[in-house]
Parts: sequence; structure tokens; C-alpha cells
Amino acid sequence: MSDQGKGSASSTAGVPAPGSDTYKGWLFKWTNYLKGYQRRWFVLSNGLLSYYRTQAEMAHTCRGTINLATAHIDTEDACNIVLSSGGRTYHLKASSEVERQRWVTALELAKAKAIRMMHDQSDDSGDEEPASQSDRSEIQGTLKTLASKLDDLSTCNDLIAKHGAALQRSLSELEGLRVPVEGGEKIKAVNERATLFRITSNAMINACRDFLDLAETHSRRWQRALQHEREQRSRLEETIEQLAKQHNTLERAWREGPPLTANTPAIAPAPAKGGVTDSSNCQILRYVPRALGRAASWVPVSTAAAADAVLVLPERSGRCIARYQGCIDQKSPPGPTFGSERPQKGEASDEDEDTEYFDAMEDAPAFITVTATDHTQHKRSVSNLSGASGGHPSDWNHDDNVSPTCNDSSAGKELRRSRRSRIPDKPNYSLNLWSIMKNCIGKELSKIPMPVNFNEPLSMLQRLTEDLEYHELLDKAARCDSSLEQMCYVAAFSVSSYSTTVHRTAKPFNPLLGETYELDRLEEYGYRSLCEQVSHHPPAAAHHVQSLRGWSLWQEITISSKFRGKYLSIMPLGAIHLQFHASGNHYVWHKVTSTVHNIIVGKLWIDQSGDIDIVNHKTKETCQLKFSPYSYFSRDVPRKVTGMVMDTDSQAHYILSGTWDDKMESAKIVQSSRGNSGSEGKQKTVYQTLTPKLLWKKYPLPENAEQMYYFSSLALTLNEPEESMGPTDSRLRPDQRLMEAGRWDEANVEKQRLEEKQRAVRRRREAEANSALEEGREYEGYEPVWFKKRTDPATGEASFVYAGGYWEAKEKQDWSRCPQIF
Repeated sequence: MSDQGKGSASSTAGVPAPGSDTYKGWLFKWTNYLKGYQRRWFVLSNGLLSYYRTQAEMAHTCRGTINLATAHIDTEDACNIVLSSGGRTYHLKASSEVERQRWVTALELAKAKAIRMMHDQSDDSGDEEPASQSDRSEIQGTLKTLASKLDDLSTCNDLIAKHGAALQRSLSELEGLRVPVEGGEKIKAVNERATLFRITSNAMINACRDFLDLAETHSRRWQRALQHEREQRSRLEETIEQLAKQHNTLERAWREGPPLTANTPAIAPAPAKGGVTDSSNCQILRYVPRALGRAASWVPVSTAAAADAVLVLPERSGRCIARYQGCIDQKSPPGPTFGSERPQKGEASDEDEDTEYFDAMEDAPAFITVTATDHTQHKRSVSNLSGASGGHPSDWNHDDNVSPTCNDSSAGKELRRSRRSRIPDKPNYSLNLWSIMKNCIGKELSKIPMPVNFNEPLSMLQRLTEDLEYHELLDKAARCDSSLEQMCYVAAFSVSSYSTTVHRTAKPFNPLLGETYELDRLEEYGYRSLCEQVSHHPPAAAHHVQSLRGWSLWQEITISSKFRGKYLSIMPLGAIHLQFHASGNHYVWHKVTSTVHNIIVGKLWIDQSGDIDIVNHKTKETCQLKFSPYSYFSRDVPRKVTGMVMDTDSQAHYILSGTWDDKMESAKIVQSSRGNSGSEGKQKTVYQTLTPKLLWKKYPLPENAEQMYYFSSLALTLNEPEESMGPTDSRLRPDQRLMEAGRWDEANVEKQRLEEKQRAVRRRREAEANSALEEGREYEGYEPVWFKKRTDPATGEASFVYAGGYWEAKEKQDWSRCPQIF
């Protein structure tokens, strides 16, 4: 919030309560990254939210309006509200959480009322456009049926009019005949009844005529609306396809351009316009402004002759850059490198059409740490702790960094067999991205048929096994006498599983139902692991690890993923359990959300965000870890992780800090006190800590990793064939094996064959289930081979756990229980 915003408050005093027809008040609206949040007057009326700079502007100037009937209402934190409708997004902030909740309640009620009004209107054409050919056919069939019924109604209308007129003529003729008096009275009674019938028929005829006119009018309107929506969708598809093609062209041009030099000076003067640089240490770039279907970018050039703006890229990947014709310092994003778009959120505002939206400055840490030394006390913020290290990066797992409370007396030489250190290089295949992704919006990613071009040659089961890359942390934790010290290593292990994802934006293969993966490192590292795909819809994998060094780990993970157009959200569901044999400490935690940005345009980059709460169910000790999302204005290091280890009484004992892609440290708290109030009036706790100790440091990637899908040393060995493994092992998948060998066309054919075979098996099971239901028999359905569903006594949740028998079957080479899935 800007300085102006901090001194103001949103107020709705004296206005109608939420739920009434009109709701007014002050809110802070994000304008641009220079002005930040600005105070605006908002009016909610008749399902429309409008805003003005002042209350006086309500008489003449409206700055913007959002229709709540089609808007999405979201809340980012305690005070923020995000409204999205089409290409327009409002980022709003209230002065307090109570005020925010009042506005959210009013907005939700107004949205529900607007939707009801829209549906009640006779000219409603707000239905969503059919997403498939079957939906289009259904609508066309409905329109034809309506037209046929209208024709029938028109025919009946004509017949009633014709027959009514004939009946009236016949009765008039009867009255003219000479009949007895009694017969005349009867004819007169019939004539009166016929007159009543004629009046009623005329009324019905008029009503039918009005209905026909109205139906024909609205039928034409519906057809025009449907045709308009189809044209809009067609234009949108063409525009986005054009965007993808232009992006591919720019990306190829950048690859073919001159490489950036590594010894460019930090800030170098730009050459005069039209001049040629004579320094080999400088890289000259031409600024290409933003245009329709193309993002703003910098294109390498050899001279400045045709450049209206020249950029000199500095040393160390450009922490700041200088723009010719006016120097502007900027920060480089953490994910993408040169040539990609900055990760940001855009806002299409009537007030600020040419501005771009960036995340607001995140809140300051709620506490401050003070490192205690023998002679001086040096204050340091939690956000800076990741820069300190208790040891050299290369010896993080040596005994020097182990706490004195850990008994590291069992160090012995490990028997290690020789394993492969590289795989075939990734081939350079071109791909029409839009032709594949245009039908994926809003769908579950696991249900979309994808070519192997989006994949990496590993299964999801193997990717799950990669969590064990830093198993040494658990070996150390098992030797700790203190459960709080042990919690620090468990927390570092939970963070280390994300270190391989920083460059790994490709999608692993979806496992087939019944597929397994074993990782036997018993002789080398004392553990062995088994994964099995226990469910296909929803996709769920069960994992069990047994270690001879005093710990066991098991988990059941279900991946929920949604493609949102600009980014892909991956939400792992399910708990991870870790138990130490000697102490009986049982730790449980869940994974955070992963977000892949720049799906359509720009270079892919991944971010982790959310909270991890680790609970020791034996001692009730907890650890809270916070994965900070990327923010353009944040002064902290990217991918920051902070945390705190607390005892049963919620008393803090350790401060954890670091980054999820590099390292984690712990600092023992020796004293705590209440400090001065911060800028927001909140009193912060000051923790006095010992010098931070390095818990975990990421291993460097193998040489030429960028050509091998950015695999780590462990990932390179996961698909290495081994003897005597089960027939359902992921290493035997033919499509995955062909992809690793670089034969992608053959891999795509094999992938389609396996998926169709799996669908056929599922259809057969569904037919068996229907037959059993009709006959009154019980149908058990599919059951995993090596895992059984049980209720965990600690959490009370049901999950699949290892039932035993796999390693015994491997020893006997008895795989009769395994299905034929390949």
C-alpha cells in the first residue's frame, strides 16, 4: 500500500448493509507499480461495481465498471480482494479484515442476485458457449425441435380459426330453418355456446399469435447470439495461435542471435546513436515495444544504428540494467532468463490502460533475529539469514555441521556400484503449442492426451522417488537425541524435495493403473523404495520407503492440476508420513502448490508457494514453513523459505531460513523479547540466536544438464534398466524408453497404444460392474497389488499403505500377481 493509502481508511459508515440494493465505500485500488494502491470511491448497485476518484465524480465521470454476474471474486490475504471479469481485473484492498469481509459479503450477494436476474430475463443469452462438437449438435437439435413445434402451433392456430368459422356458419344456417318451437330453443342454446366457444377460441388464437411472434423474435436473437459467440471464439483462437507462432519466431531469432558475453561490465555507457561499439565486453540490445500479439522484448544487435533504445546487459545476469535515453534500474525476475517475460499479473483497467501490474510489497517478517556472538550482537532480518552459512557449500553433510546432540558415530564407508551419469541429449523438436493447448483450458491435466513433447522421460512414480535424493538428512535425523533438533532436519528434508523442480518444467508420464517403480539402494545407502499407481481417476500413487538406518517413510499423493491459460497450478493432495524407529516420533506434513508460468507465451518458469505444517504426533511439536511466492517489489531473495520450530507449548526454539532451490539453515534461539512496534503498529518479537548452521545444500547439476532435461545425478539413474525387476516397473514402459532414446515419433505412437489399452480395460471393468449390479452380486473392483487401504491411527485418515510381499516376490521371481499393463 502506498503512503497515501496507509494514512487513509476505507469506510462504509452510514451506508446500507451488505445485501441491500446499493453498497458504497472507500477501498484502495491497485493502479500501477509506480503509484501503488490509490484510494477510490466504490459503488455497488444492480449487480455492477463502479468506482470513482472522489464522491463528487459520481455525477459526471465513472472510472470503471465490472459486471458481477460474470465476475470471479477471490481473496488473496486478510485485506485483499481480486475481481476478474473477462480481460479486466481489479486488485482491491480494505483497511481491515472486517471491512474486507463486509465487501466480500456484499459482492457475493450482489453477484447471486445479478445471476438470478440474468436468468429470469426473456432475452437471456448468457449461457456458456458449447465446448465440444456434441454440445453444438445438441443445441442445433434443440433449435430444430423448437422450430418444428412452432410450425405445429401455427398449423393448429389456422385449423382452429377455420373450423370455428365453419361452425358459426352452420349454426347461423340452422337458425334460418323452420323448426318447432322446442327445436328452435335448443338451436338457440347451441348457438350461444358456440358464441362462447368462438370468443374463447379468438382469445387463444390471439395468445398463440403473440407467442409465435415472440418466439420467432427470440429465436432469431438466440441464433444471432450463438453465431456471434462462435465468431468471437474463432477470432480468439486465431489471435492466440498467432501469438504462439510469433513467440516461436522470436525465440528462434534469439537463439540464432549473438551470444551474451560473460564479462560485460556492471553498467557500461551506451554508444551514441548510429555508432558502433568497439568493446567486446558489451552487449548491445534493441528495445522492441509491446504490440498486438507480441510482448515487449530486447533483441541483440551488432550496432546501434537502427536502435531507438539501447540496453547494455551487465555482469552476473543483469541484477540491474541501464536503458539508453534515460537510465532506469530494474530487478531481474528469479525464474526466466534473458528473452522471457517478467512474471507478473496484468490489469486491464479503464483508468490505467498502459500500465502493468506487479505484486505489491509483501509484509515484513513478524519477528527479528539477533545473532549472539562473544563480543558483539549483530541484528539480522529473517530474510537475510539465507545468506549466512555454517559451513562450506560442499561439505554440508559433513560432521562439522551436525549439532552436538546428534550421535554421528556410525560413519562407515558405503558400498556404491557404478551407475550411469548421462542419458541421450534431448532432441530439438518443433511443436505447434496452440493446436494442442486450446482444448485444455479448465480441464483436468491428467485427462488430456498429450504428446511426449511436453514430457520428460520419467514416470510420476520416479519423480515421486526423487524426494529421496537427500536421504542423508533423515539418516542424521535418526541419530539425533533431541526431537526439536530432529524436527529441523525433517523440515530441511521436506524443502529439499523441491530443489529439482527449479528447471524441471516438463511433465512426467502419467503412470498406468498397476504400474510400479522400485528403487533398491539397500547396499549403497541402506534403504529401498516402492511406488505403485493405485488409482487412475483420480490419479493416485502410493509410496513406501524402508531404511536400515532407523526410519520409514510412506505417502499417498494425488495430483490435482488445472490449466488456467497463462499458468498451470499443480496441487498435491495427501499426507507424507515419516517415522523414526528408535524414538517412535511420527511426523506428518503436506506438500505446497507448484505453479508453472508462461504456458502460452514466454519461457516457462516454476514457483512454489504456500505453507507446510509439520507435526510430530508423538510429542505434539510443530514446525511452520512458509514458501514465499515471487514478488517483483520484494527485497528478499527469490524462492525464500522461512520457518520456526516450536515445542508443545508453542514456544519457539529454532529459526529456519533459506531457499527451496539452494539451501536451508537453522539458528537456535537462546532468548526472546518483545520489540518495538513496526510500521504497521504490530509489536514484533526479537529472537536472539546462535550462529546459523547449514542443514542442507543442493548438489550441483551434472555437466550438460540443460541437454538432459535438467536431471539431477539421481534422476539420471532412475530410468537405468536393472535385472530382476517386476514386469510392471516404469523402466519397462516402451513409450518412455523410446522417448529417452530420442525416438519421439515412435514414442507418441506407443503412448497412444498404451492409453487406449488402459481405456479398454477400464470399459471392461465398468461393464462387469454393471452386470454385477443388475444380477445383485457384489463387485469388488480394482485392488492394488502391493498396497492396501487402511486408516492411520495418528491422523485418522484412510490411505494406501504397503501390504508387503514385493521384495519377497522379487527374490523368488514370482510375478504371477502382476497385471499385464504394457
